[in-house]
Amino acid sequence: MIKHVVDLPAAINQKLVHPILQESGVQLHIKRCDLIHPEVNGNKWYKLRYNIEQAMADGHDTILTFGGPYSNHIHATAAAGKIFGFKTIGVIRGEEPMQWSHTLEFARACGMRLEFITRLAYAEKATEDFKSWLHEEYGSFHLVPEGGSNFHGINGCMEILTEDDRNSYDIISCACGTGATMCGLALSLSEGQRVIGFPVFKSGEFMATEVQQHLDYFLMDKEASSDVMKSCDFVTDYHFGGYAKWNDELISFIKTFQNDCHVPLDQVYTGKMMYGILDLIKAGRWKSGTRLLAIHSGGLQGVIPALK
Repeated sequence: MIKHVVDLPAAINQKLVHPILQESGVQLHIKRCDLIHPEVNGNKWYKLRYNIEQAMADGHDTILTFGGPYSNHIHATAAAGKIFGFKTIGVIRGEEPMQWSHTLEFARACGMRLEFITRLAYAEKATEDFKSWLHEEYGSFHLVPEGGSNFHGINGCMEILTEDDRNSYDIISCACGTGATMCGLALSLSEGQRVIGFPVFKSGEFMATEVQQHLDYFLMDKEASSDVMKSCDFVTDYHFGGYAKWNDELISFIKTFQNDCHVPLDQVYTGKMMYGILDLIKAGRWKSGTRLLAIHSGGLQGVIPALK
């Protein structure tokens, strides 16, 4: 087992009991990454862990990252900075709003310095010129890309699955935003396992390309990354209108699921994934006895009032 400089409790797996599961004979557990920590949890913790350790190793006292005004990543980075003793800077997409979101208020309360830039400038955030400008403005820092989707983030996501998980389940599932979490999961599968991703974007077919690019970058071997992709499936029918969009059907499902299974879900990521999983099980996608593990990626601080 890897010994980490920074650590939080391990996630537990919770067995779900649901009428669809009882009728189908499919077994479904959910990895409660949302319970790792009240503020730094879900896949965001796994993406941040190695970034924090790298910042420590390099002697940086500041972490700079990017996100929108409702970003789970901004929320988690601000909290992690407070916990592990880092200054944090959040470069926020768009002009400063008249009314700050709960995420921005929380980040500021954690000590994060928030800098708002235009969407046009934000689109250039990955360029070397923009990075040079950031260092001119803010000095020395460890840079974490939007969503924590860099080498360190993928490396961390490879630790979501335990050895027991690799021996106990046939299918691993996750919601997809940047594709880095799915990339890490795919890299850590045992032989015969598959990972299924549920993109939360409309026209989410592009997510396969995103995951492939993450794998190419991480492995630096296109043949090896293509082999890993053979274990990946994508289901793009459960976006409910696109990123950060939902409807009454989804909200009703989440409320019923929470009441029946005692697991909170959010309307942006995990709610869509779980709706898709149960819908596919009901449609007979997997035979009786199939063992599924769904990854709870957190994000509960962003739930709408109807789900609280």
